[in-house]
Amino acid sequence: MKSREDYPFIYFFAEPNVVFVYKIEDEKYLTVSELSERGEWTQFEINHEDEFEIFNHEEWKPLEGRGYSLRLDDTNFMVGEINQLIQNQRKSRQKKDRSITAPVHLVSSASAAGALRFGLAQPKTVIEFDGFFSIGPIWKLESKIGQARRNEWLNENINSGHAEYERENNFTNTLLELEDLPANAPIYIWYANNGGEQTGIRFILHLLREKANQIFLMNTTELYQQWLASNEEIRSIVHTDELDPEQLTFLFEKNKAANPLSQEERIQFQREWEVLAESKGVLRLWQNGAVTEVPEQYYDLLIINTIEQLHREQEAKDFIRTGRVIGEILHHMYESVGDSYLEYRIRHLVYSGVLELKGIPKSMRHYSVKLRDR
Repeated sequence: MKSREDYPFIYFFAEPNVVFVYKIEDEKYLTVSELSERGEWTQFEINHEDEFEIFNHEEWKPLEGRGYSLRLDDTNFMVGEINQLIQNQRKSRQKKDRSITAPVHLVSSASAAGALRFGLAQPKTVIEFDGFFSIGPIWKLESKIGQARRNEWLNENINSGHAEYERENNFTNTLLELEDLPANAPIYIWYANNGGEQTGIRFILHLLREKANQIFLMNTTELYQQWLASNEEIRSIVHTDELDPEQLTFLFEKNKAANPLSQEERIQFQREWEVLAESKGVLRLWQNGAVTEVPEQYYDLLIINTIEQLHREQEAKDFIRTGRVIGEILHHMYESVGDSYLEYRIRHLVYSGVLELKGIPKSMRHYSVKLRDR
C-alpha cells in the first residue's frame, strides 16, 4: 500500500487500482477501531497505478454503490500514516504558538486519567499509558523491538478484550503525545507506590529526557497520607485510581507549587529505567522502596490456596467461577497486579494439570475451575 499527503487529505493506493481518500477532521490520534468512526472516507478507481502520483480527488468521481474491504494490516498502516500527518500539523501549530503553558498530567492508569480529566480544572492536558507496567516484558521498551516483544507476550497471554492492534495503537499514540508536549508547559507525573506505576514513572522520565519542561512528581500514596488520611486510618493508597476526582483535585491544589525535579533527580530515575529495561521478567512489584522483579509464578500458590478455601465452603467439591476466584484473591491482595494477570496464571495452572476446566477460557466470565483430584 502507498500513501500521499495533501492535508487535510491523505491518499492510499491499494492494488489493483483503488484509491482511498481520508479527510482529517481533528488533531486527535486514531486507533484502528476508530478509523471508520472519525474523519471522512471516499473511494475512487484509477486507470493505472502510475496515476496515483498525480491523483487529485477533486478531479475524479467517487465510487458509489460499491465498497472494498481491507486487510487489518493495511488499516493499521493507514492509522500510522494518518497519525504521522496529524503530528506534523501539531508541530507546525506549536511553532506558530509558543505561548501554550497549560499543565500536562501524565499517569500510568487509564481509570486514574479519567478521574483527572473529570476533576481538574481547565485548561489542562491529561495523557495516560493504557498499559499495566507491573506485568509483561519491559525489555528495551523504548525501542520498536522491545515494544513488539511486549505486544507479542500480551497478545499471547492476556485476555484483555482489546481489538487487534488497539493496544499497540494506544501505546504508540501516547508516545506521539509525549513528543508533542509544549516546551513551556509544566508536567505533573502521577503515580503511587506499586510496581506498575513506579515502573511507569521511570519509563516516562526516560522518554522525557530531552525535554526542558519543569517536571513535578505527584506521589498519591504519600500525598494521601499527608493530606487526606485520618489519624485512625490504617489503610494506605497503593494505586492512584483508588482516589476519586475530588481527592485528586485537592491533592493537586496542595502540591502544585512544590519544587520540580532537579536535573540530578531526573538522571537518577533515567538510570533506574536503564536497569529495568535490561530485565527479562514479566512481573514486577514495589518492595522495600524499589521496583522488584519477581518470578512469573509468584501468585500461583495464592491461587491454589484460595481455590482450596472456596472448596471447603462447598458442600461437595465442584467447579468455581473463575471471576469469583479472582475477586477473592484481589480482596486479600495488598498490591494488585490486575485480574488479567491472575486469569493468565489460572489458565497456566489448567494447562499444567493443577486445575480442571469447564467452559471456554476466553475471559474469566466464561469458564470455571476446580482443583484436580490427586
